[in-house]
Amino acid sequence: MTDLQIVGLAKAYGPGATVIDDLDLTVPGGSLAAVLGPSGCGKTTLLRIVAGFLHADAGTVTLGGRVLGAPGVHLPPERRRIGIVPQEGALFPHLSVARNVAFGLTGPERAGRGRRVDEMLGLVGLDGYGERMPHELSGGQQQRVALARALAPAPDLVLLDEPFNALDSALRAGVRADVRAALRATGATAVLVTHDQQEALSTADLVAVVRDGRVAQCAAPQELYQRPADPWVAAFVGDAVLVGGAAEGGSVNTPLGRVALAGGPGAPGGLREGRVLLRPEQLRLTDPAAADVRGTVTDVHFYGHDAMVTVAVDGVDAPVGIRVPGPVPVRPGGRTGIRVTGEATLHPAAG
Repeated sequence: MTDLQIVGLAKAYGPGATVIDDLDLTVPGGSLAAVLGPSGCGKTTLLRIVAGFLHADAGTVTLGGRVLGAPGVHLPPERRRIGIVPQEGALFPHLSVARNVAFGLTGPERAGRGRRVDEMLGLVGLDGYGERMPHELSGGQQQRVALARALAPAPDLVLLDEPFNALDSALRAGVRADVRAALRATGATAVLVTHDQQEALSTADLVAVVRDGRVAQCAAPQELYQRPADPWVAAFVGDAVLVGGAAEGGSVNTPLGRVALAGGPGAPGGLREGRVLLRPEQLRLTDPAAADVRGTVTDVHFYGHDAMVTVAVDGVDAPVGIRVPGPVPVRPGGRTGIRVTGEATLHPAAG
């Protein structure tokens, strides 16, 4: 299998300008991993090092057991067997779709390139588009051609550098689904760099959250969302509700009520007090007359499929967000009760 393994990677652009700092990441063969993080955290630098466009200052990069980069070793990009899908496709404007897809086919691969081009265009849903020019395609179609071009030489790894940024929201979800399906059909290992949390969680098999040049947490999307490593990761990959709490057995006492702790009895590391992390969808609005926890609605943001209701809760310093499906039963200024469902995680107060 073509596992990607990155160990102890470091890169600085000058004194005091460290971008990647002792970064470790493993992507199992055949998986799609999303590298997620805020601007300036090192995502694009990481991608360029793996592709071979940049030299790392330290660390190793191996792909399928083959060393691509290490101290004293730097395999040139053209020998790495890596396909790249850049932002906005970057197709050659003077070449037809078919010639764009065939561009990376060399040596023995060129003999059957017509068949390979047709196969790749069929895979991305563009049968019959071979003779068209790039300017005759929509943005989504151009991204599909860019993916077909990257997949045509059967690379060991595909790198996708925020490839959906230029697409409008109506196109984005469909193109993402097509890209994911094409990658799975070929069994390619892939790394998607993105700053879009929803894109990472909905598309990838594995999500690596990068903070200050290091991987803060790497896990399956559901694990990452439900059990984030710390409050920063929790807030970065979704909306978070943080309140103080004290652990007792397999649960934790909070101003919002008693909540079961994820992972069973006992907090991690024997932690007794700290910040309790919940998600807005774990909170329910209830009849204030029969509730143990009450608050005043301060705002309502309606999104169609659901709404975010902000409530100032008695005994809680900051208002909490509650995600409400369907019709919103409350208005700003009204009183409401609150009930918590599911499990919580407990983190150090300073985390």
